[in-house]
Amino acid sequence: MTANPLMFLAVLMTLGVILVNGWTDAPNAIATCVSTRCMPVRAAILMAAVFNFLGVFVTTLLSPKVAETITKMVDFGTNQREATIALSAAMFAIVLWATLAWVFGIPTSESHALIAGLTGSAIALHGSLDGVNGSEWIKVIWGILISVSLGFVLGWLVCKAVTLICYRMERRKTQTFFRGAQIVGAASMAFMHGAQDGQKFMGVLILAALMANGVSSEAMAGGFTPELWMMLLCSVIMAAGTAIGGKKIIKSVGMDMVKLEKYQGFSADIAAAISLFFCSIFSLPVSTTHVKTTSIMGVGAVKRLSAINLGVVKEMALTWVLTFPGCGLIGFLMTKLFIAIF
Repeated sequence: MTANPLMFLAVLMTLGVILVNGWTDAPNAIATCVSTRCMPVRAAILMAAVFNFLGVFVTTLLSPKVAETITKMVDFGTNQREATIALSAAMFAIVLWATLAWVFGIPTSESHALIAGLTGSAIALHGSLDGVNGSEWIKVIWGILISVSLGFVLGWLVCKAVTLICYRMERRKTQTFFRGAQIVGAASMAFMHGAQDGQKFMGVLILAALMANGVSSEAMAGGFTPELWMMLLCSVIMAAGTAIGGKKIIKSVGMDMVKLEKYQGFSADIAAAISLFFCSIFSLPVSTTHVKTTSIMGVGAVKRLSAINLGVVKEMALTWVLTFPGCGLIGFLMTKLFIAIF
């Protein structure tokens, strides 16, 4: 890195994105667990860091397809110098976009910001859509539709099933069980967050290193496996980001949208983890934010639709809708600027 300034810039920007992911996206995994007071914030962050790493490690050994989808989605061309600069610009755009969302306490989708930033940079580099792989991009659309629908439906079904099973039980006697069960659910969410987002950003980290060392796009399409130290670094930086700014997102997701009890938090976590597992099997790069928030909405709908704070939902939906054009445009402009500067 000291011998290659462009590589240093690309890796630094990628690590910046992972840090921002830690304070804007990773808190979703532990939001309900903290908001229902099953775990204190520090313990939940530590647990999230451990299971994020396990999620990256285990799923990468089984199948790195989610990461490969990200690398194949765009083509930065054969000029490795410009490709590395474009990747750095895309990462900078994501950090800028995510930071603005964090300032307003809205849990934006880092997955979609990543896709939008990379796409905007590829378009800027080619001057057209030639650098965008439509067959891989369609997986993003399917991922949005499936993750949103599945999260809501499973959230409703799991919570309804729990309600029916525990109907005749005294609520006070179930609190101890659901306290422990929700910790398990939060750990499952953190694991699947690593499986999804961890793989995506690990892929970009390796992509930055390969591109800076002159590896062609064709060679990168053959696949890769992240090294152990990279997985550990990714997990530690994510945990640091969560510790820095996670409380604001935890409040938005776990407290403001729906007032949750322990059994509801457990239902939301399990539903979201199952949804993410399903999407990971089919190599769909989906947003953990989408899945978690829609599963919470499904849980809230069991009681009544009015239990959902539609104002918070509207703000989130607006941010999601704006992410693709907004972050994509910033990626486009930053690429033009970075190429002019460097």
